[in-house]
Amino acid sequence: MTKILVTGGCGFVGSNLVDILVQDDNNEVLVVDSLDTGKKEYCNEKAKYIFADIRDVFGCSITEAAIKLIVPKYLTTLMRNVDIVFHLAALARIQPSFGRPLETLDVNAKGTALVCEYARNIGAKMIYAGSSSFYAGQYLNPYAFSKWQGEEVCKMYSEVYDTNTAIARFFNVYGNRHPSEGPYGTVIGIFERQYLNKNPLTVTGNGNQRRDFTHVKDICSGLIELSKGVHSGAVYNLGTGKNHSINELAAMYTESEVEFIPPRPGEAWETLADISKTTDKVGWSPKHSLEEYVNNWVQSVKCGGKND
Repeated sequence: MTKILVTGGCGFVGSNLVDILVQDDNNEVLVVDSLDTGKKEYCNEKAKYIFADIRDVFGCSITEAAIKLIVPKYLTTLMRNVDIVFHLAALARIQPSFGRPLETLDVNAKGTALVCEYARNIGAKMIYAGSSSFYAGQYLNPYAFSKWQGEEVCKMYSEVYDTNTAIARFFNVYGNRHPSEGPYGTVIGIFERQYLNKNPLTVTGNGNQRRDFTHVKDICSGLIELSKGVHSGAVYNLGTGKNHSINELAAMYTESEVEFIPPRPGEAWETLADISKTTDKVGWSPKHSLEEYVNNWVQSVKCGGKND
């Protein structure tokens, strides 16, 4: 059995990853999630769950006291024998980070250090969910800075302690379970909600911003491929190498009106992944097309269904 821990496994990307991992009967999957933004309805009956903050679970380096207080007794042996850690837990998204910078840093940077220390102590591989926000500038917003600091922690653990860590920078993820409400909503999730409600699609700024939209299934397959290798804090981009403007995206939702709203601070003008290293070193490449996804989704809605 391969014992796998997924932090943030009730979130958008994490829950999709768990659903794929448990399909392999040789995997035993444990999830830690605080449910800050994750949802219990995304739980998979084949996985085991600890609903707690990573800072509480890993803050005592898995001492007996921490285990007795937080981890159910039947899971303590599994926690001490994990082979692979997918660290996806974070306070996500740029806009919310402006209102909670200290907590964003504490969870995303310090929390990552705690998980790295856990992985070091048990000899597990560590796959860290980085962010393409790095390319717009590490100091543009608290979220980008905190995720970059998490990357630096992983690199240090590889350099100093020889911990097997890999950093996956996600590019504008969409697909099954992407959030569609509030400050955590993704642009595609928001557009889908507005389309279903027959509301205008709200485009920030002039809509010429460009994004490398990457399907969540491609992100998950990239994470799994990274978990098979030996890494020393290397960074791998998980994107498509192709981008679209927000106006181009809005036009894919046929017969929809568009409403332009003020631009938001701290956001990149363009994201575009260079995936050559990931393809060459890991053998991964994306399989899903944004145009095909949106077209299928729109046609499904018109036929009374819903496409994932």
